[in-house]
Amino acid sequence: MFKLAHNGNVLLDVIEHSPPSAAFIIEALKKSTFCECRIDHDAINAFFKEPNSERSLVVASKHDATLTVTISDDKMLATGELTTAQGGKALALAQAKQQLIKAGVARGYKQAFLEQLLQQQFELPAGTTAKGILAKGRLPEDGKSSKLLPQVQTLKERLKTPKLREDGTVDMRDFGKLASVEPGTILVRQQPATPGKEGFTVKGDVLPAKAGESSPLVAGEGSEISKTNPLELISTIAGVPVEIKNGMRVDDIFTIGDVTVKSGHINFDGSVIVTHNIEPGMKVTAKGDITVMGTVESGELTAQGDITIKQGAIGHQQDDKTLSCKIISNGNIHLSHAQYSYLAGNNIFIERQASHCAMKATQLLQIGQTDNPQGKLFGGEILDAGMIIAGEIGNESGAKMLINMAASGQAITAETDECLKELAKTDSQLDTLQATIEKADLLKDAEKKKLLLAKIGATQTHYCQQAEQLEKRLSNLEQHLYGLLNNANLAVNKTLHSGVEIHIFDKVLKTNRSYPPCNVKLQEGKIEIEFKTS
Repeated sequence: MFKLAHNGNVLLDVIEHSPPSAAFIIEALKKSTFCECRIDHDAINAFFKEPNSERSLVVASKHDATLTVTISDDKMLATGELTTAQGGKALALAQAKQQLIKAGVARGYKQAFLEQLLQQQFELPAGTTAKGILAKGRLPEDGKSSKLLPQVQTLKERLKTPKLREDGTVDMRDFGKLASVEPGTILVRQQPATPGKEGFTVKGDVLPAKAGESSPLVAGEGSEISKTNPLELISTIAGVPVEIKNGMRVDDIFTIGDVTVKSGHINFDGSVIVTHNIEPGMKVTAKGDITVMGTVESGELTAQGDITIKQGAIGHQQDDKTLSCKIISNGNIHLSHAQYSYLAGNNIFIERQASHCAMKATQLLQIGQTDNPQGKLFGGEILDAGMIIAGEIGNESGAKMLINMAASGQAITAETDECLKELAKTDSQLDTLQATIEKADLLKDAEKKKLLLAKIGATQTHYCQQAEQLEKRLSNLEQHLYGLLNNANLAVNKTLHSGVEIHIFDKVLKTNRSYPPCNVKLQEGKIEIEFKTS
């Protein structure tokens, strides 16, 4: 009934077979050997609507399987759309690979992906479309930065684990044996930075990876880089290891029970550990850290490193209005509570509360536990701080309290003004030199002219370099001030009471009522209070 033409069309001799209807032809096709061919419904229906004199009618056609390869816009994925054969040939693996090459796929191809898609030809009906991933790009993997792996326990870590008594309670004054090392002890091992792993697109474009940052291992006092392994830091003296940026130092340790009139003031080149208390009027000065297991009462502590007071710092206001207890650190200050004390450090961390203190933190002043600071800050004055975080600030009575933030911005502004004056002088000198050059050009004596221009040129170079340095300094000052003001934030996690006078740089805000949890920031030249939503 049907026959196949050379071009793949399936023909029906309509004069010989006189089909009664389109349905009859379709049913006959489904029962014939051409059942998988693509039926031409339009041609069949047209024949019965408008019969013509043609002897043969195209009722179907054979089609080979096809594969269309599409590459995503980011070139990270190549997908294939397979249309199964309709009476024609299945797509061979080699032909499919050619389609991938033609589409520009160069990397990330897996034959298993392609085989899985081609297998659908034998499982799906004729003329069905199936989709699948054929190739995947790979994103670059940035390298890991170098990392320090401490090999010894530092004093700071030791203080986090007080000794457990036999009855299960904790002795907050006994931290066991000090974390000390002998000469030759490995302090730190450095895990070197990795270069990363480059990525690629399916078209073969290389996606470079960013290498991990490598920080040089720093040997502080009492330590050195190992002569046999440049990735190891070893101690050169016996003492207590202390973490520093990108390394460690080893401090000599002076340990004493109480600092009293009997012991005298302590001034030591290393670190000092006081296992009990510091009595009124006593001073402790150290080039390293100072650690006090007990309380400091009206004492004076000065350290180039960190100061840790496990209990509190307690003082009183003297006749000259100064405070009797002074804690001054070039590093960080950690203590439980403070009262009528002067505290100055890089970061100040107070676990419970601070009352009637004068405090100056270069960066952060935090009152309360690290995870959720809920401590109280009231009375006294904050002389300066980059950021303050506390639970409660001020008190219910509305007693006056003064908070200064980003106060160091005034010094930056003054330095900027001086810098601008120097730059103006330098520009004036350059203008004068330019006028001198123009006069020198008028000299008729060539030798004198040459010597004079050389001398002027050297001076001009000096002032140009000076102007460049001043402009760079101005840019750095501007960025420093911007960062200082942008990051200044008074974060209150519970209540900000009335009576608190807040200064941020040269702006002032006085609270006249209590506020719920909020952030106080400088925005568009004004101090604004933003309420916390969660």
